[in-house]
Amino acid sequence: MTGAASDDLRWMDVALALGRRGLGQTAPNPAVGCVIVREGRVVGRGRTAPGGRPHAERVALDLAGAAARGGTAYVTLEPCAHRGATAPCADALIEAGIARCVLALRDPDPRVDGAGAARMRAAGIEVVEGVRAGRAARDQAGFLLSRTEGRPFVTLKLAATLDGRIATATGESRWITSTEARRLVHAERARHDAVLVGAGTVRADDPDLSVRGFPVPRQPVRAVLSRRLDLPLGRLAATAREVPVILVHGEGAPGDARTAWDAAGAERIAIPSPRGRHVDPAAALRALAGRGVTRVLCEGGGTLAAALLQAGLADELLVFGAGVALGAEGRPMLGALGVDALADAPRFALRELRPVGPDTLARWGRA
Repeated sequence: MTGAASDDLRWMDVALALGRRGLGQTAPNPAVGCVIVREGRVVGRGRTAPGGRPHAERVALDLAGAAARGGTAYVTLEPCAHRGATAPCADALIEAGIARCVLALRDPDPRVDGAGAARMRAAGIEVVEGVRAGRAARDQAGFLLSRTEGRPFVTLKLAATLDGRIATATGESRWITSTEARRLVHAERARHDAVLVGAGTVRADDPDLSVRGFPVPRQPVRAVLSRRLDLPLGRLAATAREVPVILVHGEGAPGDARTAWDAAGAERIAIPSPRGRHVDPAAALRALAGRGVTRVLCEGGGTLAAALLQAGLADELLVFGAGVALGAEGRPMLGALGVDALADAPRFALRELRPVGPDTLARWGRA
């Protein structure tokens, strides 16, 4: 590997680390990182600001000032080429006198998709593409899926005993996992645009679903799937005007329930659901994507988790394991999947395995 190629990898890693710090805070825009280097020294760095503006390139250029001229910009996603709330980032890099731009990924948004790179090349900037593309694609999976498939990236969080139970036969579940594991869950909430649960979880736990213990510029949306809106007006309703709540329900949900949640300040999305059937998770995710959600952390329960797995919509699994056994009478981690043959079972590849306090965390990705 040449010295230049080695430097490109090194500085792109810095840009990627910057971009990751914005996960969960920039939707519907991607969490991008940018580093500007001149003569082996960083003169500017930035990441997409909370709320999506300003973009990472603008932040880095403002910090660099005149020192950007003749430098190299390392950007984790192709600079935009269209005018939205701000001028195109490709134009900003050109005007700043950048001599070279190293990109990890092209932006699949049809308003960009190569146009940013082409504009910079036409202005005489050397453009190198595909540096750390695999890592960038994992970081940008939510944004990429929202543009290519019209749905968010889904992380399915599961916490269970060593024999795969999430509660005793009577429903007691607090707490199976440790304080350390629960703190890590809050960190994961902060990295996602929305936290998703099913109606059963709301009825059983009256959850808050907000990030606690970490300072965050904005809280994730709290989303609930409930065909009939048969939910208690608990903590979610009490805080719906402070932290957004989106209820995805069937078209046949009773009018009094709709009125009550409207009065609480929640947003409702009615989608078709056959009589007696649960809300279609694929349709629900498309609806959330339509509201700008690119990354979803699903926290239960077992029925919703099984529905996502069955539909092939779980992109990543976070499985917390506790060293306790509840036996066959305990409530299982997953609902029925309808798997009769091993060949039909959802399969994932292990990405990470580590201790979290007295528990373990296994992170699985699509095989």
